[in-house]
Amino acid sequence: MKKRVPNYKKSRQAKSKKRQLKRQLLWWSLAFTFLGLFGTGYYLKEKIHFYYSSYFNKFHHKKLKNSAQEEQRINRIIGDYATKTFGFDISHYQNKEDIKWDSLSIGNKTIPLKFVLLRASMGNKKTDKNFDHFWEQAKKHELLRGAYHFYRPDEDPILQANSFASVVKLESGDLPPVLDIEKMPRHKTKAQLIADLKLWLKIMENAYGVKPIIYTYYHYHKDVLAGEFEDYPLWLANYNDVPAPSPEENWQFWQFTENGIAYGINVKVDLNVYNGSYWSLRQLTLD
Repeated sequence: MKKRVPNYKKSRQAKSKKRQLKRQLLWWSLAFTFLGLFGTGYYLKEKIHFYYSSYFNKFHHKKLKNSAQEEQRINRIIGDYATKTFGFDISHYQNKEDIKWDSLSIGNKTIPLKFVLLRASMGNKKTDKNFDHFWEQAKKHELLRGAYHFYRPDEDPILQANSFASVVKLESGDLPPVLDIEKMPRHKTKAQLIADLKLWLKIMENAYGVKPIIYTYYHYHKDVLAGEFEDYPLWLANYNDVPAPSPEENWQFWQFTENGIAYGINVKVDLNVYNGSYWSLRQLTLD
């Protein structure tokens, strides 16, 4: 029987291919690791920047200050939600000259304010004195803007809807109309209140072609509205030291303080966080 002679050339080629494959796998592994780290860093860049500035580049407003406890609570929420989208809401309590619209940010100037909600009307016929000015400035400075109606529960829902519609001309790219309900009626039952609110919302939906947003306080929603308006985007106010405005509800917006100190604003404002990205917030806007 003929003795087999080892083919050293083929053996060397096979080993060379194995080494080449290992090198390729190593490079691919390093590339994926780098991309993962880069993606994570990009996603967390606001959070990283915020915490860095908290220690090394802290912003102090010239005129405004909060208690240490309130400052700590606000900073915790901003840090926890730094990857989300922040905004503010204003009304006639803020003056025109109080806001420098081209430089609005929070979190030691690391997190831009990207949306604003403006009070347009109250009750049957009262309008907010600064609405037109604020509305124009928000558009001029490319903020996502929305308008809200302060609902007075003892007044007529149809007149209130007409009051809002007479003031607000929503355009493509604006947020849906907002119903602000905070009080119980003195002369109506709870059932009548719910029916009136549904009527206001239906009129707005027919007028603008989109479901309105409902704003209220956490306990008001829990005690009065829960179970009645499940299909509507929810904007909750909760100023307590909690990780979220509600442990039960699927919320979209959280007004987490009325003592917000923002770079570019000379008075305290309500600060809000949208529980999603700026891209997903744009999906809520009118076509």
